[in-house]
Amino acid sequence: MTWVEAIVLGVVQGLTEFLPISSSGHLRITSAIFFDRDAGASFTAVTQLGTEAAVLIYFAKDIWRITRTWLVGIRDRSVRSSLDYRMGWYVIVGSIPIGLFGFLFKDQIRTAGRNLWLVATTLIVFAFVLAFAEYWGRQTRTLENFRMRDGVVMGFAQAMALIPGVSRSGGTLTAGLLLNLTRETAARYSFLLAIPAVVMSGIFSIGDVFEPAAPGTSVPSIAQMIVATIIAFGIGYAAIAWLLRYVAHHTLYLFVLYRVALGTLVLALLMTGTISAT
Repeated sequence: MTWVEAIVLGVVQGLTEFLPISSSGHLRITSAIFFDRDAGASFTAVTQLGTEAAVLIYFAKDIWRITRTWLVGIRDRSVRSSLDYRMGWYVIVGSIPIGLFGFLFKDQIRTAGRNLWLVATTLIVFAFVLAFAEYWGRQTRTLENFRMRDGVVMGFAQAMALIPGVSRSGGTLTAGLLLNLTRETAARYSFLLAIPAVVMSGIFSIGDVFEPAAPGTSVPSIAQMIVATIIAFGIGYAAIAWLLRYVAHHTLYLFVLYRVALGTLVLALLMTGTISAT
């Protein structure tokens, strides 16, 4: 991997991780268009440690409060009715689907799942699903109305993002809107829900990212991996604040249009043979 590639992909990861446009899809597309190769699923997973570090810092007070209340609630029944205690369980249970499917389909995710025909198609298809959710969802429920059912449904929606192009935040936001949650409520839970899955995925992928490259892939040096992750952290932190402000006052149709445009562009490039699907 060249330094330009490492820096560009770090920027792309930071910009797209929290937006409902698929960071893994963007890394795959960026690698194909500008570098004529694939940085790989492991590179994506490790750079996500940078963006998740941004989540840990941005939501540090909330995370500490939820964790502390959940631990106290294990032995003290009096706090089990609190939102923080219940939120701890919602995040734990909601993280199970992506962990299970990620383990079962690890090989497919790293190979067939990165085919650009699939990435482009999922960008477009799930753009329309997101548009439907934005139009249909009543957005009457806040975090105080959050229930275990919501956590489970959004957990399965997050698991769909194992396919590049679906988008983890896009899937959870879509599910949240279909459950009549407000955009801001769905976004906040989405940030918390990502922590266990993304951190564990990144840790388990650290060794894989430095393995000898298969044909059509690139391998970063340790220094390049560190720099890309740091860049993703800095830009990702700013993206969190921006997205929370944006969803509080705007619809998600801008992201719908962007996904359709990008997916259509990639399909056109594939059809003309400009880029390779694998």
